[in-house]
Amino acid sequence: MGAGREPGRAEATWRGMAAWAHWCTQSRAWATTEQENSKKLKKPKAWKHTQPITPAQLKQMRDEFWDTAPHYGGQKEIWDALRVAAESDLALAQTIVDSAGIIISNPNMTLCYDERGAKYELPKYVLSEPANLIRDG
Repeated sequence: MGAGREPGRAEATWRGMAAWAHWCTQSRAWATTEQENSKKLKKPKAWKHTQPITPAQLKQMRDEFWDTAPHYGGQKEIWDALRVAAESDLALAQTIVDSAGIIISNPNMTLCYDERGAKYELPKYVLSEPANLIRDG
């Protein structure tokens, strides 16, 4: 289209169709996002660490993950919400992720997204204890 030229009927129609297709795509993405966001959280499956570890070692691993996680991208507020959710019971965790607009891709919270599409991957060790955790006593 040349400078200063009014769009013709075909160009206007094409733009209208493109806008409609974009709207439909966005509406479908929003509906999918709403469905994914409302996924019910589930307790992670049992897992084993490569070696038996103590609760203190597990706590250290978790602290190191949460301290460094925001440096890999995403929003700090979402990381904070994910941490609180990971450290809560399932009902409270569900409320937290729903309230924060976090999109749950895996029901065990190992893969999540925020509303902007940023990806958040959580290791199993921040979500549950390993089966080979060394118990005191």
